[in-house]
Amino acid sequence: MTEQSILAGCLKNDPVAQRELYNRYSPKMLSVCYRFAQNREDAEDMLQEGFIRVFTQINSFRNSGSFEGWIRRIIVHTCINFLKKHKKFSESLDLAYVTDVQVKEETVPSLMMVRQVVECIRLLPIGYRTVLNLYAIEGYSHKEIAQMLDIEESTSRSQCTRAKTMLETILVKKKIIEKPAGTYSLTAAFK
Repeated sequence: MTEQSILAGCLKNDPVAQRELYNRYSPKMLSVCYRFAQNREDAEDMLQEGFIRVFTQINSFRNSGSFEGWIRRIIVHTCINFLKKHKKFSESLDLAYVTDVQVKEETVPSLMMVRQVVECIRLLPIGYRTVLNLYAIEGYSHKEIAQMLDIEESTSRSQCTRAKTMLETILVKKKIIEKPAGTYSLTAAFK
C-alpha cells in the first residue's frame, strides 16, 4: 500500500490500513520510545498509547510535511506525557554532577556507533536523558522543551549540558572513547 492509500484507509477506520500503518512505522517509533523509556515494557506502553493517538487524531494530518514526522511528533509527546503521568521525569537528578572530559576530534566518528551511544544515553538519569533526547536527537529548542516538560528554559539548558558531560564520562568509562588531553569536547559536538 502507498502512504496515501494507508492514510485514506485510516481516515475511514479501515483495519487493514491501520494494521499496515502500524506495521510500517512501529519499529522506528519503538526506537524513539525506547530512548525515553526506563525499560522495554514502558517503551511498548508508550508506543501503544502513541498509536492510539495517531489513529484518533489522523484526521488532523494536513498533508503539509512528512507523515512520518507527524507520527513521530505524536509519539514524542506521548512519551513526555507518559513520563509526566507516571512521575518518572521528576525522579531525582544529581544537579551538582560536573566533570571536564575532553575528546580528540578524530575520535568523534568512531564515537557515533549508534547502538553503543544509545545504550549509554539510556544510562543517564531520566531527566537528563529526556532533555538530551529532545534537544540533540529530536531537534527541539530549549524553549520548546521547557514548555513540554513544564520546567524553566534555563533548567533545560543546564540539564542538557550536564547530560552531555555525564554521557562523556560514561563513554570514557565504557572505553568507547578515550580521555585525551585534546581540546575537542563531546559537549561542543551537540551544540
